Amino acid sequence: MPRSVRSQQDFHMAEEEDEEDDALPTPLATGLATPTSPTATRRLRSARTSDIDLRSRLPSRLQLDEHSSLLASPDGARNYTSAPNTGARRRSSLTSSILLPKHHHRSGSFGVRLATALGFDTTRSEAGLAESKVSLFTDERVWYDQFTSTDWVHDSIADAFRLRDLRSRKDFRGRLYAWFDGAQGWILVAIIGIITASLAYFITITETSIFGLKEGFCTGDWTSSRRTCCYEGEPCSAWQSWGQRLGLADAGRLWADFIIYVAFVIVFAIASCVLTLLTRTEIPSNYSMATLDENLAADPKPLSNNEDKGPIDEPTSQGDASRVPATIYYPAAGSGVAEVKVILSGFVVHGYLGVKTLIVKTFAVILSLASGMSLGKEGPYVHIATCVGNIACRLFSKYNHNDGKRREVLSAAAASGVGVAFGAPIGGVLFSLEEVSYYFPPKTLFRTFFCCIVASLSLKFLNPYGTGKIVIFEVRYLTDWRFFEMLVFILLGVLSGALGAFFIKACAIWARTFRKIPVIKRWPVLEVALVALITGLISFWNHYTKLAVTELLFELASPCHLETSSDLCPENGDQILDVLRWLGIAFVIKSFLTTITFGIKVPAGIYVPSMVVGGLLGRIVGHTVQYIVYTNPDASIWRQCAADGGLESCVTPGVYALVAAGATMCGVTRLSVTLAVILFELTGSLDHVLPFSLAVLVAKWTADAVEPLSIYDLLTEMNSYPLLDNKLRPVFTTELGDITPAARSQRVIDISNSPLVPALILRRKLDHLHSLGEVDGGLPIVRHNVLVGLIPAPELEFALDKLDEEETSLCLMMQSATLQDAEDDDHDPDSTDFTPFIDPAPVALDIHSPMDLVFQCFVKLGLRYVCVLRDGQYAGLVHKKTFVKYIRDLEHAGET
Repeated sequence: MPRSVRSQQDFHMAEEEDEEDDALPTPLATGLATPTSPTATRRLRSARTSDIDLRSRLPSRLQLDEHSSLLASPDGARNYTSAPNTGARRRSSLTSSILLPKHHHRSGSFGVRLATALGFDTTRSEAGLAESKVSLFTDERVWYDQFTSTDWVHDSIADAFRLRDLRSRKDFRGRLYAWFDGAQGWILVAIIGIITASLAYFITITETSIFGLKEGFCTGDWTSSRRTCCYEGEPCSAWQSWGQRLGLADAGRLWADFIIYVAFVIVFAIASCVLTLLTRTEIPSNYSMATLDENLAADPKPLSNNEDKGPIDEPTSQGDASRVPATIYYPAAGSGVAEVKVILSGFVVHGYLGVKTLIVKTFAVILSLASGMSLGKEGPYVHIATCVGNIACRLFSKYNHNDGKRREVLSAAAASGVGVAFGAPIGGVLFSLEEVSYYFPPKTLFRTFFCCIVASLSLKFLNPYGTGKIVIFEVRYLTDWRFFEMLVFILLGVLSGALGAFFIKACAIWARTFRKIPVIKRWPVLEVALVALITGLISFWNHYTKLAVTELLFELASPCHLETSSDLCPENGDQILDVLRWLGIAFVIKSFLTTITFGIKVPAGIYVPSMVVGGLLGRIVGHTVQYIVYTNPDASIWRQCAADGGLESCVTPGVYALVAAGATMCGVTRLSVTLAVILFELTGSLDHVLPFSLAVLVAKWTADAVEPLSIYDLLTEMNSYPLLDNKLRPVFTTELGDITPAARSQRVIDISNSPLVPALILRRKLDHLHSLGEVDGGLPIVRHNVLVGLIPAPELEFALDKLDEEETSLCLMMQSATLQDAEDDDHDPDSTDFTPFIDPAPVALDIHSPMDLVFQCFVKLGLRYVCVLRDGQYAGLVHKKTFVKYIRDLEHAGET
């Protein structure tokens, strides 16, 4: 049952603060040894600020560096790769802070250099604004800490004031600079599109060159793939298998080819895994995380529920903290789609979109694809493209220093990844809109479309497939579908949706059983080697499972023409049963291999492998219908088309394969409109848009009934990501007070007796927040139970780390008329004055506010926390993680 808030009569925070103050040095107790504190007299400043005051709170683009990129900077950022396995409190040293130097030099920025060349003196402009009126804030905001949430409101206000400052100049240079500022977004997405296409070209060319080495090599050029070497068709004398190269007889040649094939599969897979393990990252134990890669076997850790775990003066011992194991994850593993989605929602993960991850994943995905395991490159393309977008944001300060603006660019980058993966620019735009993007304004839609077009044009110019096309495969159907096939397409939607849902359950069961084995859990490379061994042993003997996933999908979706020599094209009805037998075996093998491959520690996508499994199912259904028509040609519903002659006069099994491929992928990922458009762009056939769309709709309905969560939603829930789905519409029957934790002295700063608070008490309160996993939380400031402000935890940590003598410092938490500043205005600000870091007007709601209002505040405003008031007095604070946990409890209870 939800806890109710304690009554105000039992709320004795002031008395408890007095007890804590007695244990610490005070000015009266120390006599002449006065602690470092704000000067005795301070000039009274107004608590109400103007727009110019708000402008001075914003970060200086030329001096401060609190808005560095998601990548860990080498000059001062905290290194989480080697984070200690401890939950003990952090030390109050500047070196342990995530801040870059306060006056970090940014003269190398391209935008700054151009502004200087145009004569736009940003320093002078900002100084002029600051001189007009002294601000209550200097806004020395810290950059977002690891595993915290973006402050969307602050970033939006910061960008608004930046634009106002930019447009205040009406001269020619000012207008020119404003024009260039508007063009930066278009330049940036164009650069991202070109680089993404270049990386896709490099991956495709390299992977196809080494993929065939498992079976043999081209005598003319060993780097050529079998398709390039044997462009004239089979038989091909230029291609030699390893058994032929060794000069063995027929039986010996077969076994030599088999052994070398399996060896290459294992070597490529292990090499890919070793590269992936280079990105190992360790999360300290005080973070409430399970894992950050596609490991369905991770033990889910509950989100913070703001439960206090003891008195604040009982710090966690080093021994107790060391018993909590740290979480380890590998950014280069898996597809990265779920993590990209969480990052775009405002979650901060340092290094996940970094240079190291980009380089390692690019080469590791080549090796994983070359191994022939049942995995794809489309998901990793999304991650790689997002890495490119994150790194490219460093070119322009307005994106590099504003987390909200950067995520607009990352949305466009993720779309370009899908665009180059499938050769479907429109499908890429819809993918970003439907799947990964959390904030997608109209201007971002247009820039995303531009980015996908640039990426597609660049890919067409590079021509990685040697066909002059940008699609991974292109099929053209010459005959239209018949009306009686509509029922079969609906049946395919049901079967494919159920197949996708059961695939998710099978992956979860496999992960929670096999990957729970201690040896497998400790040595990920062992699991990769075992999966590669099984893949090599099984795949070699079946022609369809031996092919690359994209080639197999192309062969399944291709129609049979007179010039087609595929084994999937029977010459008469009697051969259909043989084709069905081989397809059935391939379907079982591919389903099993795809299940055990998902989640291993190599770059691996699930899009095309799931389409392949669905394509095999669709081809089986298609040939079955074809056989029924062949054996019963006089049936009234297909009599006319059966009389035209030919097995494909009524039924084209390739259409069934592509319909089922898209429907199965829908069952796994729950994409709908995106899939229909991608299938249309692959075929270019308007005639078959209706079957594609119908099957996708039915598949989504079926999959939602069997398994409510998609594969990436399941990963998001199991990994305890604080993601509020903006597409979710819960039905609430409670109010805000039902989830508000009781107000405790550990969670507030009481200044009823004095605005000066000892730094040691603030440090203990901060450590208490960290122990609860609320690194991005905050401490409300109350005076006689009235909320007068809030200091965010990251800002408090930064302010405490700046103190010279934390043990004896008294920190000013609120301006007072009795404290007047007699110092000269040019004097450096006092480090014990914490008022610049305090939010004087935090978002607060009444305790009886409906939960729908709370949901809209968290989703639409992107808040980290909401203060709760009762009759105008402070009653508690609800963190975003608490609200996410409440939403998930509703989902599990079936109330959504």
